[in-house]
Amino acid sequence: MLKIVCIVGVLLSVLFQSALFAQSGQFVRNSYRKVEYKIPMRDGVRLHTAVYIPKDASPAQKYPILLFRTCYGVAPYGADVYPDQVGPSAQLMREKYIFVYQDVRGRWASEGNFTNMTPVTSDRKPFVSAGNSPKIKTPVRQLAPAIDESSDTFDTIDWLLKTIPNNNSRVGQWGISYPGFYTIAGAVAAHPALKASSPQAPVSDLFFEDFHHNGAFVQMALFAYPLFGVRRPQPTTKAWFADQFIDAGTQDSFRWHYELGPLTNANQYYKTNFFWKETVEHPNYDEFWQKRSIIPHLKNIKPALMSVGGWFDAEDLYGPLNIYKTVEKNNPGVYNTLVMGPFGHRDWSNETGHSLHGDIYFGDSIATFYQRNIEARFFNHFLKGPGDGKTGLPEAYLFDTGKKEWRTFDQWPAASMQTRPIYLTTEHKLAAKGGSGNKYIEFVSDPMNPVPFSEEKTTLDDFTPLNTYMSADQRFASQRADVLTYQTEVLTEDLTLGGVINAKLKVSTSGTDADWIVKLIDVYPPNEPGHPYLANPAKTLGNYQQLVRSEVMRGRFRHSFEKPEPFKAGEITDVNFQLQDILHTFKKGHRLMIQVQSSWFPLIDRNPQKYVENIYKAKKDDFSKAIHRVYDNSVIELPILK
Repeated sequence: MLKIVCIVGVLLSVLFQSALFAQSGQFVRNSYRKVEYKIPMRDGVRLHTAVYIPKDASPAQKYPILLFRTCYGVAPYGADVYPDQVGPSAQLMREKYIFVYQDVRGRWASEGNFTNMTPVTSDRKPFVSAGNSPKIKTPVRQLAPAIDESSDTFDTIDWLLKTIPNNNSRVGQWGISYPGFYTIAGAVAAHPALKASSPQAPVSDLFFEDFHHNGAFVQMALFAYPLFGVRRPQPTTKAWFADQFIDAGTQDSFRWHYELGPLTNANQYYKTNFFWKETVEHPNYDEFWQKRSIIPHLKNIKPALMSVGGWFDAEDLYGPLNIYKTVEKNNPGVYNTLVMGPFGHRDWSNETGHSLHGDIYFGDSIATFYQRNIEARFFNHFLKGPGDGKTGLPEAYLFDTGKKEWRTFDQWPAASMQTRPIYLTTEHKLAAKGGSGNKYIEFVSDPMNPVPFSEEKTTLDDFTPLNTYMSADQRFASQRADVLTYQTEVLTEDLTLGGVINAKLKVSTSGTDADWIVKLIDVYPPNEPGHPYLANPAKTLGNYQQLVRSEVMRGRFRHSFEKPEPFKAGEITDVNFQLQDILHTFKKGHRLMIQVQSSWFPLIDRNPQKYVENIYKAKKDDFSKAIHRVYDNSVIELPILK
């Protein structure tokens, strides 16, 4: 059963948007002409590309090109088969662009070899050999032409401009999730005609998002490995990886992951999976992961950028925030904006009418508002309009998930943001002043009885972590003895947090390794009213403990992600890490809560709590109980907006 559901779930992700891959679409068929090409790259590899050209395009009516590059397939394949929708939204589809969809190299119908998060080389400097000195008249040896996603994007754009008739010489690019990585990679060493790029939920560094959080393995992503780690024998339009998924024979996801035992037992399923082997052999942030991060390459960016994300994105929250901040820091003067809405992964691309995340209702038609008033304005300005940067859009268009309204900022973090420390007291309260550091609360962490990341433990989630956990009720966790809970008194006025949260824990353990999870929670008052869109109409929101932000820190990486080190049993040590940005107002009458725990299963794999060189190779006997202590001078730094 699991294998069947898994294949369906993955193929839905491969199809990217449910409407996009339908076999008929009268508007698209009536309004666009479809042509398929094999576009040659500089090294001779040809990439399969589908182009949708408005039928009314002419020398008098030219259109810009809007490019989408993906590893998930550009179905439907065939020049006479049309999807229901093209473009990032129905709005832009009806306004008409030349929409281009391309399989990246080594995937689906394109030639070449595939690698995950292709290392960027297009921005490197020419290599000069040590033997070449000014005194010796010998030729300078330079590296061969760089081949990466940036160069492939450059070559594609160059070919399109010269080949597709009636284009207006301007190009834009967008993509969500993995295609978001291809979008931001295309903005590095970009083609001059690339005027506007919108990386949306972009993958930026796999050691900090998607498959890891601060180096801790996202075990719920285990079922995704066939999609990313099975070599395709030849170009194809069929899902060559479909028979490689794990058949667990159960709908009980928590139980399956628990009974799997140590991660080394996953080797039986992925004996030939190259990405799984790479993950196992690189447990630390070594060169393998570092060179796959796009973040260090975000310099000399020329296209206008609009990074887009969802505050409740369980996969790629790290990417849009850190890409925006890095571009802002390294590229003064470039048009660079940030949009964050009350969405799970890529939910801004599909309108659901009533906008909910789990049990929380945020309003109506929020995705449509984004598509029409933000996304369309951005692309129309740079690709059809004056392109001078005067879009009328703010620097940051962010949704306050507590007040449930859009807010605009002329910089992010906001200039008015002030950091306020709150301390974790031994009375389970949050206080303005810390203790002496001599007092503590302790708990027993048992890998054989891990804290679930979700109250709903039997729901199958085969591909990626349940998005809904990002705003879910945490009362199930606060009742456990191995979850430390701290909270404020009832707030007498609204409290708005906007920016990064810093956790600075003072801890000790009887073991030699440990994970530390910090959760920021909005506690609703007892009389909180419900709303008519709850999945369970009988459910109430009184005393609801809504998760607002959370993160894990694998303790071995507390000093360095490259060089892990064990804890010394019983020794007080600092564990400092960041929780990603938020914009959330804790309303008058609510409480602010912090929870601290050391397991989060099976979202995150279990830490043995005995230091081993490689947790992916840990044996059953390596896992043991440990007593953890959190001291009263531990502090959470909150970003307060006035």
